[in-house]
Amino acid sequence: MKKLITAGVLALASLTGITQTAITAMTEAEVRKVDKEAKKVTLKHGPIKNLDMPPMTMVFQVKDPALLDKLAVGDKIKVSVEQQQGAYVVTAVEKAAAK
Repeated sequence: MKKLITAGVLALASLTGITQTAITAMTEAEVRKVDKEAKKVTLKHGPIKNLDMPPMTMVFQVKDPALLDKLAVGDKIKVSVEQQQGAYVVTAVEKAAAK
């Protein structure tokens, strides 16, 4: 039964294009700039493991421009980033837990 459920979850994930990395990979980042007009955000981020990318500051496109409404310069966040059609795209944002 457990194998059947696991197979079902994997099948559903493959049909929707979701991978385990995309579900779980969240990277700590700090918002440096929000450009709603260009639908982009500048982040100082930690290592993005699913992209094998070291820490740096760079500009990202966002999958959903509404994500930018939640962000302000200086915010500490966690993001999911994917490479889509040659561009690095923020696909999810969460506010980082206060330390």
